[in-house]
Amino acid sequence: MKILVPVDGSPYTKHMLAYLAEHEEWLSGAHQYTLLHVVPAVPPRAAAALDKDVVKAYYESEAEKVFKPIRTFFKNKGVEIDYVSKVGHAADHIAGLADKGKYDLLIMGSHGHSALGNLVMGSVTTKVMAHCKTPVLLVR
Repeated sequence: MKILVPVDGSPYTKHMLAYLAEHEEWLSGAHQYTLLHVVPAVPPRAAAALDKDVVKAYYESEAEKVFKPIRTFFKNKGVEIDYVSKVGHAADHIAGLADKGKYDLLIMGSHGHSALGNLVMGSVTTKVMAHCKTPVLLVR
């Protein structure tokens, strides 16, 4: 199975990884995992004032902060992982990669906001589910 796992380094990502660890069938060699982290874009005015290499290094550093502990987790489980980082809006990149990459499943942690919370704050999960054709497993 080809599985996309969006991660943001939050407690919800950690909870989702704990779920995977508790269910060994998810961490077998039969699955191909891609972890995706989306770094919010630096505002255009700020980016214009900075050297492009500085902005690029910032994006890489932010992604690595999230990936580093996760690399250790999967290495200890003996699972090979592809790591992908993007810049922009998380929901757009998650849904886009899930569809373009022809993934069989998308596994993501969810904050579990109420309907009112989603309306007020928005929800990456809600937007992904609305724009993605790939089946989604939410871990709350």
